[in-house]
Amino acid sequence: MKSLKKLLRRVKGQSGQSLVEYALILALISVVAILVLRGIGTNVNTKLGSVSSNLN
Repeated sequence: MKSLKKLLRRVKGQSGQSLVEYALILALISVVAILVLRGIGTNVNTKLGSVSSNLN
């Protein structure tokens, strides 16, 4: 909870331009995280399918 309060204090002290920059960075990080997790999920699904077929 303390870190959230610190973040809010920091955000209130920033100008509008800085907030937009933070939002763009957050959006970019989110998109990259989603793409990485989708790739990992696909690889895990493929490996588990291979293991399942080998067990049968």
